[in-house]
Amino acid sequence: MANYNKVLLMGNLTRDPQLSYLPSQTAVVDFGLAVNRRWTGSDGSAKESTCFVDCRAFSKTAETINKYLTKGSPVFLEGRLDFDMWTAQDGTKRSKHRITVERFQFIGGTGTGNSGQKQEVEDAPPAPSDDDIPF
Repeated sequence: MANYNKVLLMGNLTRDPQLSYLPSQTAVVDFGLAVNRRWTGSDGSAKESTCFVDCRAFSKTAETINKYLTKGSPVFLEGRLDFDMWTAQDGTKRSKHRITVERFQFIGGTGTGNSGQKQEVEDAPPAPSDDDIPF
């Protein structure tokens, strides 16, 4: 039997990304994503719900997300659904689903997110002066 694990989500970050590094020096970033759903109820009233999802990315993807996204930033991501299990300090078994981000796209242009901080675009080379143009 074939298996397929693919998740596509578009939403806004619920908190600033948290960057850390594994002992192998691989970058890891964790962040939350809020995905809204709007529909009309059977009585004709507008309804809305929000799904909150924990996400994790690795390597260059993690570093890019950490550099350019902040709380409130819109993003479209593609990844896979993972299931984590662990034992808490009090001895209870804990578990949760998490999206492991494989690819993502910025949504909208540069500007400000909800945090009010301007999203910087990678340093562009300086514009050439008239002396640099060969004609």
